[in-house]
Amino acid sequence: MNPCSFHSRTAYSLVAVLGLLWLMLAAPVQAARLKDLASIQGVRSNQLIGYGLVVGLNGTGDQTTQTPFTLQTFNNMLAQFGIKVPAGSGNVQLKNVAAVSVHAELPAFAKPGQTIDITVSSIGNAKSLRGGSLLLTPLKGIDGNVYAVAQGNLVVGGFDAQGGDGSRITVNVPSAGRIPSGATVERAVPSGFDQGNSLVLNLNRPDFTTAKNIVDTLNELLGPGVARALDGASISVSAPADPGQRVDYLSIIENLDVEVGQAVAKVIINSRTGTIVIGQNVKVQPAAVTHGSLTVTITEDPIVSQPEALSAGETAVVPRSRVNAEQEARPMFKFGPGTTLDEIVRAVNQVGAAPSDLMAILEALKQAGALQADLIVI
Repeated sequence: MNPCSFHSRTAYSLVAVLGLLWLMLAAPVQAARLKDLASIQGVRSNQLIGYGLVVGLNGTGDQTTQTPFTLQTFNNMLAQFGIKVPAGSGNVQLKNVAAVSVHAELPAFAKPGQTIDITVSSIGNAKSLRGGSLLLTPLKGIDGNVYAVAQGNLVVGGFDAQGGDGSRITVNVPSAGRIPSGATVERAVPSGFDQGNSLVLNLNRPDFTTAKNIVDTLNELLGPGVARALDGASISVSAPADPGQRVDYLSIIENLDVEVGQAVAKVIINSRTGTIVIGQNVKVQPAAVTHGSLTVTITEDPIVSQPEALSAGETAVVPRSRVNAEQEARPMFKFGPGTTLDEIVRAVNQVGAAPSDLMAILEALKQAGALQADLIVI
């Protein structure tokens, strides 16, 4: 018997058995699918960028006296078709042409002949790209190789209008647009998906508890030693060598439900909008808090000083200030040991604290060492 054939049939049978076992497993409480928690190392998208010309604009293109690279690019394009621009035409105004940058994201496993969406953005002083068409533009990766070729008519969501008296209105961004399926893939990117006898799962949010739960779930289903944690963010999993069997294998693994470890206790404060988000595990050690409001009012009420009759004095304005201080009484509330999120919110609501007041209270609790959480201000 051929050992390779035996290994292939054994692996295929293993995949089928795993599928039946997966259907019989009950989802744990507060669990998430493995595909939502981790990604496969090496299976990723790649960024592409290119430089090209958009033509067909209605007088809203670049002013080539200020963007000479647009005219240079246009002349180079014409030279490829055997057209030579006469000397002394450096002041030619190409009002219907704009120099643009083109960028796109090449998905994992994209094959030659497939199409991807692209974004086109003006890099000169073009007022609008509405109605324009992108000419043939190669898109390159970080290694300098061409992976896609872009061309097509732009879809621009914004517009720009200007009156004869100089009045102008702009809606959204007319100097950028998109071309759905505007680029054709010409070269595939090797992913390493079918290499080796194992795969590495990288957690989207590193967590030791989640990594341990994934390893325990996989080993319970596949057998001891199949999965092992490399660190708090990566798990190595044995996988079939055949690419087809590996796809079936991963389709089962990625749909497993895994209990997610609880996140680190955090309090997020957005000082610009007054938004405060308190995590589930935030607790407060014993502390007493009082939060009052002191209002100081200063008013100026000048009076006129009139001299006595037949005196040598002069009429003058004498300043008179009135200072009044009022302090609004606020009750004191006390946090007991291990106060939870619900108790914090209820206590703060009882004193009627505004978001700015709550920010001050949380920052003071953190400085006092009573807030058992990371305080993050964004």
